[in-house]
Amino acid sequence: MQPNALASRIPSARIMPLVQRPAPPRPEAQLIQLIGTDSDRLAAELDAGLRATPPHVSPKFLYDELGSRLFDAITRLPEYYPTRTEAAIFARHRHEIGAAIGAGSTLIDLGAGDCRKAEALFADLQPRQYVALDISVDYLAGALDRLAREWPHIDMLGLGLDLSVDFELPADVGATRRLFFYPGSSLGNFAPDAAVALLARLRGQSGDDGQLLIGVDLVKPTALLEAAYDDALGVTAAFNRNLLLNANRLLGADFRAADWRHLARYDHALARIDMYLEARYDIEVAWQGRSRFFPMGTRIHTESSHKYQPDGIRKLLQRAGWTLTDLWTDERQHFAVVHAVAA
Repeated sequence: MQPNALASRIPSARIMPLVQRPAPPRPEAQLIQLIGTDSDRLAAELDAGLRATPPHVSPKFLYDELGSRLFDAITRLPEYYPTRTEAAIFARHRHEIGAAIGAGSTLIDLGAGDCRKAEALFADLQPRQYVALDISVDYLAGALDRLAREWPHIDMLGLGLDLSVDFELPADVGATRRLFFYPGSSLGNFAPDAAVALLARLRGQSGDDGQLLIGVDLVKPTALLEAAYDDALGVTAAFNRNLLLNANRLLGADFRAADWRHLARYDHALARIDMYLEARYDIEVAWQGRSRFFPMGTRIHTESSHKYQPDGIRKLLQRAGWTLTDLWTDERQHFAVVHAVAA
């Protein structure tokens, strides 16, 4: 029906011209690049590790933009239990977690990635501010752009940051009620002493009312652990070999991913998974005007993932100045979500 016809039937109706109202300003997340992510420093660290004997590199070099997307695919694989197990723990206990932590915190997401793990807790935690930290700033920027549109009432801030170096949170981050959120099994990428050092740095910036909410992978049968880090589809292998492509970009190297085999082994004595890239045959690789010869069978250590018993978690936190207050786990005791407060 045309508007004029409607007006003729209802004498009191007035036909008003359509006025296009300006759209409200779109919320935007601020993104700050902090120390530890500049390409020169990263290149120097990567160069030193690849030339060391035996060669080794930090797992942070796995997480360029492509590596971050590959890891996202890994979390969806049937063999990779940590993500779905942790998600089930959060889903089952989210109201208890929200009650234990309280509303209005500054939620600081360490190694945020696509930010979806933190987002799943927004309704229960009701944070005043969300601060996402990640070494892959390009990947982080896209995630925060989406969050700023979907949660416009939460102040959003992104920090490009390498957690393996000492850092100071900027003034833009709320100084009180800081909740450090470190899900997944990322804490396990640090050797125990390094994990204590990281947790102590967080304690030093938490204030007296600071809190931690972290995911910790627990000790379990070797077959389950090794399958999670060496899946049948080869996605983890691609993720590991992508580190070489990242090295080519950062160092101008000429690594060929196909020349290297992905390996994942569980070390019972140290309770950790170790990942390596192993040379399939004799290889010579050049970068930055020099080369290195890698004999067949040479292994580049790319990641370790430490597994814990509940009492080991408590002791780790205690050494770093935190008090464990809550521990939630799944029925099979495969994974734990831990809440701690500043001691």
